[in-house]
Amino acid sequence: MPICAPSRTWTPEPYGRERVAAPAACPPPGCRCAERTTLGQNGAQVTRIVGPITPPSRSRGAWTIPRSEVAVFDDELFGHGPGGADADHRVVVDDATVVAAMVRAEVALLRALQTCGVVPDADGGPAVALAEAAARLTIDVADLGLRARGAGNAVVPLVKILLAAVPADARPWVHYGATSQDIVDTALMLLARDVSAVVAADLRAATEAAAALAEDHRGTVMAGRTLGQVAVPTTFGLKAAGWAAGLAAAAADVERVKSRLAVQLAGAAGTLAVYGAKASDVVAAFAAELGLAVPAGPWHTERSRVRELAATLAGAVAAPGKVATDVVLMAMSEVGELREGGGPGHGGSSAMPHKQNPVTSVLLRAAAVRAPGLLGTVHAAGLQEHERAAGGWHAEWQPLEELLRLAAGSARRVRELLEGLDVDAARMAANLDAARPWVMAEALATRLAPRLGRAEAQDLVKHALEDAARDGAPTDDALLAQLRRHPAAADLPAAALDPRAALQGVDPLIDAALAAVRG
Repeated sequence: MPICAPSRTWTPEPYGRERVAAPAACPPPGCRCAERTTLGQNGAQVTRIVGPITPPSRSRGAWTIPRSEVAVFDDELFGHGPGGADADHRVVVDDATVVAAMVRAEVALLRALQTCGVVPDADGGPAVALAEAAARLTIDVADLGLRARGAGNAVVPLVKILLAAVPADARPWVHYGATSQDIVDTALMLLARDVSAVVAADLRAATEAAAALAEDHRGTVMAGRTLGQVAVPTTFGLKAAGWAAGLAAAAADVERVKSRLAVQLAGAAGTLAVYGAKASDVVAAFAAELGLAVPAGPWHTERSRVRELAATLAGAVAAPGKVATDVVLMAMSEVGELREGGGPGHGGSSAMPHKQNPVTSVLLRAAAVRAPGLLGTVHAAGLQEHERAAGGWHAEWQPLEELLRLAAGSARRVRELLEGLDVDAARMAANLDAARPWVMAEALATRLAPRLGRAEAQDLVKHALEDAARDGAPTDDALLAQLRRHPAAADLPAAALDPRAALQGVDPLIDAALAAVRG
């Protein structure tokens, strides 16, 4: 049985993994491959082929699982994912979308050249011919990746495909005046623009979900924890307001960087010599065609725009990662203050029927662990030589694509997490009570400091706790009795040990945080 094993990446073959192109006639008779699916995005349709899973045979003792455009360990676990209320607006970040964006860039460039009078426009001109040809094209990403090996990027074989698809009189103008980096950089900016819009929207929705939790639980007392230990009383509302602040900041950063996403059009070495005096007009028209910004100048090797994008995407992964970290800790069996939603089957274990694992939070944390390394690669790749980098530019492609995927997935998952989060206020109160009276130590020392001085007040509370614990776990009454033995604390009221007495300033903090994220 033939096996369809398409390439999974649009980049050429510098990273040491052998890739096999799908057979020309796929699926052949009898092949159990899934049907080809196509992606049309204002241009060419790009195939994705999913191969069969072949059972063991006498000569081969293992199951053969072919590579696929749908990668279960990336796209479905960490990407934006299918389903949900916004299923029609799923963000796909993969090789096919990048190739489709490159075709969009080629078509837009030719339209811009016609608009500026650089190429003829009679009878619609070559731009119409290219657009019509692109709409009819089916581009095999696997084959394109294999053909890219000889040039070091996929634009060279892509242009050959486009040239073969247009009439002869349009061929001189396809890719006219551009270089491969112009098309790849512009395609990545297009993809980043499309992804950023969805990431920002999901982060804003997650912010509002966190803000709603803050409002609903502004009076839900719980133990605040520092360095892994119980510290002082706080409220779940304040914690959720902190989540909202971090998510809102990440959303604002994504929205801001979106305005910096610009076309790349600088020609062979940054001079745009082919366009002569019309060079600036062509760049502006190219940007207008695609809805991207007009750069101040060529940025072939000036990569601040790319570094800023990568850092922003990493931040859009980190903010959900912070929320997930808290949820994982608060969902621990011995803590039990939070539970993820998700319905039947969510968080199940293959071995332990009783488990309800916080799997959404686990995936969010995993993404947040991966993002800094990807960001580091993009920063290291910024050391680019002269007018075209020898490797640095190539090193950016996959980390950027992966950061886009992780940001899209994290923004969506944190939104789903917060919208379905189950808060156990009773368990929070019980855990706080179990931490009394230690949890009130700071408040007591602060109350006594004006009479004794800070250091002596802290020593008094510390020793009183030790003395109250001699016969077992100290109680509020036992601690109060020990403290009242000191003349400076003889009139200490029992209300001083009420956790709510230490939270009078929390409501204004929540109000300020929510005003900021909603303002």
